[in-house]
Amino acid sequence: MDVQIHPSWKEVLKDEFSKPYFQQIITFLRAEKATGKQIYPPGALIFNAFNQTPFDKVSVVIIGQDPYHGAGQAHGLSFSVPAGVKPPPSLANIFKEIKTDIGIDMPPQFGNLTKWAQQGVLLLNAALTVREGDPFSHAKYGWTDFTDEVIRKISDQKENVVFLLWGKFAQEKQSLIDETKHFVLKAAHPSPFSVDKGFYGCKHFSKTNQLLMQHQLPPIDWKLLTP
Repeated sequence: MDVQIHPSWKEVLKDEFSKPYFQQIITFLRAEKATGKQIYPPGALIFNAFNQTPFDKVSVVIIGQDPYHGAGQAHGLSFSVPAGVKPPPSLANIFKEIKTDIGIDMPPQFGNLTKWAQQGVLLLNAALTVREGDPFSHAKYGWTDFTDEVIRKISDQKENVVFLLWGKFAQEKQSLIDETKHFVLKAAHPSPFSVDKGFYGCKHFSKTNQLLMQHQLPPIDWKLLTP
Protein backbone atom coordinates (compact mmCIF):
# COMPACT_ATOMS: atom_id res chain seq x y z
CA MET A 1 0.00 0.00 0.00
CA ASP A 2 1.52 3.26 -1.13
CA VAL A 3 0.63 5.70 1.63
CA GLN A 4 -0.95 8.72 -0.07
CA ILE A 5 -0.56 11.35 2.61
CA HIS A 6 0.30 15.06 2.73
CA PRO A 7 4.08 15.67 2.84
CA SER A 8 3.80 17.49 6.20
CA TRP A 9 2.30 14.37 7.79
CA LYS A 10 4.69 12.06 5.96
CA GLU A 11 7.54 13.90 7.67
CA VAL A 12 5.93 13.94 11.13
CA LEU A 13 4.95 10.26 10.96
CA LYS A 14 7.88 8.90 8.92
CA ASP A 15 9.04 6.56 11.68
CA GLU A 16 5.58 5.01 12.05
CA PHE A 17 5.38 3.69 8.49
CA SER A 18 8.29 1.32 9.04
CA LYS A 19 7.12 -0.05 12.40
CA PRO A 20 5.82 -3.63 12.66
CA TYR A 21 2.26 -2.59 13.52
CA PHE A 22 1.98 -0.51 10.34
CA GLN A 23 3.27 -3.39 8.25
CA GLN A 24 0.59 -5.49 9.98
CA ILE A 25 -2.07 -3.02 8.81
CA ILE A 26 -0.84 -3.27 5.21
CA THR A 27 -0.71 -7.07 5.31
CA PHE A 28 -4.19 -7.24 6.81
CA LEU A 29 -5.72 -4.88 4.22
CA ARG A 30 -4.15 -6.84 1.37
CA ALA A 31 -5.55 -10.08 2.80
CA GLU A 32 -9.00 -8.52 3.11
CA LYS A 33 -8.92 -7.36 -0.50
CA ALA A 34 -7.64 -10.74 -1.68
CA THR A 35 -10.77 -12.41 -0.30
CA GLY A 36 -12.95 -9.98 -2.20
CA LYS A 37 -14.23 -8.10 0.83
CA GLN A 38 -15.36 -4.52 0.29
CA ILE A 39 -13.36 -2.03 2.35
CA TYR A 40 -14.33 1.56 3.09
CA PRO A 41 -13.26 4.22 2.38
CA PRO A 42 -11.71 3.67 -1.07
CA GLY A 43 -7.92 3.32 -0.96
CA ALA A 44 -7.21 6.82 -2.22
CA LEU A 45 -9.30 8.30 0.61
CA ILE A 46 -7.96 6.30 3.57
CA PHE A 47 -5.72 9.24 4.55
CA ASN A 48 -8.10 11.95 3.35
CA ALA A 49 -8.16 13.66 6.77
CA PHE A 50 -4.40 14.11 6.61
CA ASN A 51 -4.48 15.40 3.05
CA GLN A 52 -7.25 17.92 3.69
CA THR A 53 -5.66 19.14 6.95
CA PRO A 54 -1.86 19.44 6.75
CA PHE A 55 -0.04 19.08 10.07
CA ASP A 56 0.88 22.77 10.18
CA LYS A 57 -2.78 23.79 9.88
CA VAL A 58 -4.26 21.59 12.62
CA SER A 59 -6.06 23.74 15.18
CA VAL A 60 -9.00 21.48 16.14
CA VAL A 61 -9.25 17.68 16.37
CA ILE A 62 -12.57 15.79 16.30
CA ILE A 63 -12.08 12.10 17.09
CA GLY A 64 -14.43 9.47 15.71
CA GLN A 65 -14.30 5.70 16.15
CA ASP A 66 -14.23 4.16 12.68
CA PRO A 67 -15.53 4.91 9.18
CA TYR A 68 -19.14 4.51 8.12
CA HIS A 69 -19.61 0.94 6.90
CA GLY A 70 -22.36 1.54 4.32
CA ALA A 71 -21.76 1.88 0.60
CA GLY A 72 -20.74 5.37 -0.47
CA GLN A 73 -20.72 6.90 3.02
CA ALA A 74 -17.09 6.91 4.15
CA HIS A 75 -14.58 9.28 2.57
CA GLY A 76 -11.84 9.46 5.18
CA LEU A 77 -13.18 12.24 7.41
CA SER A 78 -14.79 11.42 10.77
CA PHE A 79 -18.57 12.02 10.87
CA SER A 80 -18.52 13.35 7.28
CA VAL A 81 -20.19 11.92 4.17
CA PRO A 82 -19.63 12.82 0.51
CA ALA A 83 -21.92 15.24 -1.28
CA GLY A 84 -25.10 13.48 -2.37
CA VAL A 85 -25.27 11.29 0.75
CA LYS A 86 -27.80 12.26 3.42
CA PRO A 87 -26.16 13.06 6.78
CA PRO A 88 -26.38 10.00 9.10
CA PRO A 89 -28.07 10.45 12.51
CA SER A 90 -24.95 11.45 14.49
CA LEU A 91 -24.04 14.12 11.95
CA ALA A 92 -27.63 15.38 11.85
CA ASN A 93 -27.45 15.75 15.63
CA ILE A 94 -24.16 17.66 15.33
CA PHE A 95 -25.91 20.02 12.94
CA LYS A 96 -28.76 20.52 15.44
CA GLU A 97 -26.27 21.50 18.15
CA ILE A 98 -24.57 23.95 15.79
CA LYS A 99 -27.94 25.58 15.12
CA THR A 100 -28.70 25.82 18.85
CA ASP A 101 -25.19 26.93 19.77
CA ILE A 102 -24.35 29.51 17.13
CA GLY A 103 -27.56 29.95 15.15
CA ILE A 104 -26.33 28.56 11.83
CA ASP A 105 -28.81 26.59 9.74
CA MET A 106 -27.00 23.50 8.50
CA PRO A 107 -28.06 21.83 5.24
CA PRO A 108 -30.29 18.80 5.92
CA GLN A 109 -29.17 16.89 2.84
CA PHE A 110 -25.47 17.80 2.72
CA GLY A 111 -22.92 16.34 5.13
CA ASN A 112 -19.55 16.86 3.48
CA LEU A 113 -17.30 18.42 6.14
CA THR A 114 -14.32 19.01 3.84
CA LYS A 115 -14.72 22.76 4.39
CA TRP A 116 -14.04 22.25 8.11
CA ALA A 117 -11.03 20.06 7.36
CA GLN A 118 -9.53 22.67 5.05
CA GLN A 119 -9.74 25.25 7.83
CA GLY A 120 -7.71 23.14 10.26
CA VAL A 121 -10.24 20.71 11.77
CA LEU A 122 -8.60 17.26 11.73
CA LEU A 123 -11.52 14.83 11.37
CA LEU A 124 -9.72 11.78 12.72
CA ASN A 125 -11.20 8.31 13.04
CA ALA A 126 -9.33 5.98 15.40
CA ALA A 127 -9.51 3.25 12.74
CA LEU A 128 -9.06 4.43 9.16
CA THR A 129 -10.74 1.50 7.40
CA VAL A 130 -13.71 -0.83 7.92
CA ARG A 131 -15.24 -3.90 6.24
CA GLU A 132 -18.59 -3.29 4.56
CA GLY A 133 -21.50 -3.82 6.95
CA ASP A 134 -19.20 -4.75 9.83
CA PRO A 135 -18.51 -1.88 12.27
CA PHE A 136 -15.21 -1.93 14.17
CA SER A 137 -14.01 -4.83 12.00
CA HIS A 138 -10.59 -3.26 11.38
CA ALA A 139 -10.12 -1.56 14.74
CA LYS A 140 -7.88 -4.25 16.25
CA TYR A 141 -5.36 -4.53 13.43
CA GLY A 142 -2.97 -1.70 14.25
CA TRP A 143 -4.93 1.40 13.31
CA THR A 144 -5.34 2.62 16.88
CA ASP A 145 -1.57 2.39 17.39
CA PHE A 146 -1.17 4.68 14.39
CA THR A 147 -3.88 7.20 15.29
CA ASP A 148 -2.82 7.30 18.95
CA GLU A 149 0.61 8.31 17.69
CA VAL A 150 -1.01 11.00 15.53
CA ILE A 151 -2.64 12.46 18.65
CA ARG A 152 0.67 12.29 20.55
CA LYS A 153 2.52 14.06 17.73
CA ILE A 154 -0.03 16.87 17.67
CA SER A 155 0.16 17.15 21.45
CA ASP A 156 3.97 17.15 21.51
CA GLN A 157 4.72 19.38 18.54
CA LYS A 158 1.89 21.91 18.54
CA GLU A 159 0.22 24.32 20.99
CA ASN A 160 -3.31 25.56 21.66
CA VAL A 161 -5.10 22.81 19.73
CA VAL A 162 -8.73 22.21 20.72
CA PHE A 163 -9.60 18.50 21.07
CA LEU A 164 -13.31 17.63 20.95
CA LEU A 165 -13.86 14.29 22.67
CA TRP A 166 -17.41 13.04 22.17
CA GLY A 167 -18.35 9.84 23.95
CA LYS A 168 -16.46 7.33 26.05
CA PHE A 169 -14.29 6.01 23.24
CA ALA A 170 -12.93 9.42 22.26
CA GLN A 171 -12.51 10.42 25.90
CA GLU A 172 -10.18 7.46 26.43
CA LYS A 173 -7.71 9.39 24.23
CA GLN A 174 -7.49 12.22 26.78
CA SER A 175 -4.40 10.69 28.38
CA LEU A 176 -2.49 11.23 25.11
CA ILE A 177 -3.01 15.01 25.26
CA ASP A 178 -0.86 17.46 27.20
CA GLU A 179 -3.52 19.68 28.76
CA THR A 180 -0.95 22.19 29.96
CA LYS A 181 -0.74 23.51 26.39
CA HIS A 182 -3.91 22.23 24.68
CA PHE A 183 -7.65 22.33 25.36
CA VAL A 184 -9.96 19.34 25.84
CA LEU A 185 -13.73 19.71 25.52
CA LYS A 186 -15.77 16.62 26.43
CA ALA A 187 -19.40 15.72 25.83
CA ALA A 188 -21.62 12.72 25.20
CA HIS A 189 -21.51 11.17 21.74
CA PRO A 190 -23.92 12.73 19.20
CA SER A 191 -25.39 9.30 18.43
CA PRO A 192 -29.19 9.08 18.90
CA PHE A 193 -28.49 6.71 21.82
CA SER A 194 -26.60 9.32 23.86
CA VAL A 195 -27.18 12.76 22.36
CA ASP A 196 -29.57 13.71 25.16
CA LYS A 197 -27.01 12.76 27.82
CA GLY A 198 -24.85 15.84 27.36
CA PHE A 199 -24.13 16.44 23.70
CA TYR A 200 -27.08 18.75 23.19
CA GLY A 201 -26.19 21.97 24.97
CA CYS A 202 -22.42 21.33 25.04
CA LYS A 203 -21.78 24.49 22.96
CA HIS A 204 -18.52 23.04 21.69
CA PHE A 205 -18.62 25.03 18.46
CA SER A 206 -18.78 28.45 20.08
CA LYS A 207 -16.37 27.37 22.83
CA THR A 208 -13.86 26.15 20.26
CA ASN A 209 -13.87 29.49 18.48
CA GLN A 210 -13.56 31.39 21.74
CA LEU A 211 -10.48 29.37 22.67
CA LEU A 212 -8.90 29.82 19.24
CA MET A 213 -9.49 33.57 19.21
CA GLN A 214 -8.10 33.93 22.75
CA HIS A 215 -4.79 32.70 21.29
CA GLN A 216 -4.91 34.82 18.14
CA LEU A 217 -5.85 31.85 15.98
CA PRO A 218 -8.54 32.09 13.28
CA PRO A 219 -11.96 30.78 14.31
CA ILE A 220 -13.64 28.00 12.34
CA ASP A 221 -16.45 28.96 9.99
CA TRP A 222 -18.78 26.06 10.76
CA LYS A 223 -21.28 26.98 8.04
CA LEU A 224 -21.53 24.51 5.16
CA LEU A 225 -22.65 25.72 1.77
CA THR A 226 -24.15 23.09 -0.49
CA PRO A 227 -22.60 22.99 -3.96
